[in-house]
Amino acid sequence: MEVADVYVSGVGLHLPRRMPVAEVAERGLADWRTIRRTGMRSVCVADRSGPEMAVDAAKEALRAADAAPADIGLVLHASTWFQGHDLWAPASYVQREAVGNNCLSMHVGQLSNGGMAALELAVPQLQAGSGPHSVLITTGDRFCLPGFDRWHTDPGTVCGDGGTAIVLSRAGGFARLRSLVTVSDPTLEGMGRGDDDFAPAPLGARSPISVAASRDHLVREVGLTNLLERLQSGQRASFDRALDESGTKAAHVSWFVLPNLGRPKMDAQFFQVLDIEPERSTWSWGSEVGHLGAGDPFAGLAHLVRSRALSPGQFCVLASAGGGFAWSVAVLEIVEEPPASWHIGD
Repeated sequence: MEVADVYVSGVGLHLPRRMPVAEVAERGLADWRTIRRTGMRSVCVADRSGPEMAVDAAKEALRAADAAPADIGLVLHASTWFQGHDLWAPASYVQREAVGNNCLSMHVGQLSNGGMAALELAVPQLQAGSGPHSVLITTGDRFCLPGFDRWHTDPGTVCGDGGTAIVLSRAGGFARLRSLVTVSDPTLEGMGRGDDDFAPAPLGARSPISVAASRDHLVREVGLTNLLERLQSGQRASFDRALDESGTKAAHVSWFVLPNLGRPKMDAQFFQVLDIEPERSTWSWGSEVGHLGAGDPFAGLAHLVRSRALSPGQFCVLASAGGGFAWSVAVLEIVEEPPASWHIGD
């Protein structure tokens, strides 16, 4: 997508306490073999719901953007897992608690690519040029039993809890959105479905959920080599197109904000296939946080802002992937120094 005059004016992040892997092993939540294979050092574990944490992140992002309720023309909330209530609209809750206006709000459920999918929806709204000048996007998840085992439901991915937020605006901001590209391959949707029958209620097939079970079915169907090649080619295609449309090259990018996956997955899906040095990515920080479902791109950006890692003239790439299957990449150009008031701990 060609992007004109859309900016990031604020980001927000709420992370609960980080549980060290020694505590994970001591409590029997995962064995040391599993822990060491992921390369994780800790993971964020919450006792609050995803939408509640999203509200905290949204308030921070709105303050940073200096955005009033009348400035927000759309609220989008993305999530990966259960939001705390059945038959409920979490986007409306975020809107009520964090914004307090009556604009359109929607829930985006595109799994781990949900945050970037919401970005795809927000940009045309802003480019239309009518109505309020800003859009609020939030994400929030709490991955817990009985339905979700953060260490075992998706082998190789350790899911962390937290809330994130980003404010996009056509009125200006610290980062200009130079490009946004999403590539999808719906023939891989079976990775999340397997050969299970359609169930009449949640957790009807098994509890906790096992991504490995459905993934193994797809591997038998298309072959492991073919599956890996298609996963890598989708990520590569979105990456190359986004850089091309932004008019920049990977060598000129200062920071790559990537999903917080286990290290073997990071190598296979990002570092090797995109030729990215881990030192130019958010992996070191992400290995202490865990995979925040739909929120990794916005969380990583907020971390870079808080740690004073971004300066005018730099380029920053946000990359994401999620079941369905879809891959999204956005290129940001840092045009202003983020306000010092954002620089708080996470």
